Order: sequence, then structure tokens, then C-alpha cells
Amino acid sequence: MAYKISAECVSCGACVGECPVDAISQGETVYEINADTCIDCGVCVSSCPVDAIAE
Repeated sequence: MAYKISAECVSCGACVGECPVDAISQGETVYEINADTCIDCGVCVSSCPVDAIAE
């Protein structure tokens, strides 16, 4: 199951550079994770300063 970014996201972009498969992109209001590309590694979770990413 791919990780998801909640509305708590502050669009800082910290997770984007950490994703090894480039599954994260800017959405309309917050960043989004492409579930088809995500490999469930969890690197984005540890890089988020506001804990907006979860399974």
C-alpha cells in the first residue's frame, strides 16, 4: 500500500528530494504520492517535518 500525504502538508518539498523513485509531485494544494510508482520504502515519512505522511 502506498503512502499518502494528508492535509497537514505545508508544501515544503522536503519529501520530494528524498523519494528514490520520484513518486511525489506537487498537487493542487499539497504534495501527492503516485501509488503506482511508490515502492513503500518510507523515506518520505522520516523526511516530513510535520508528520503529514502515513500509510
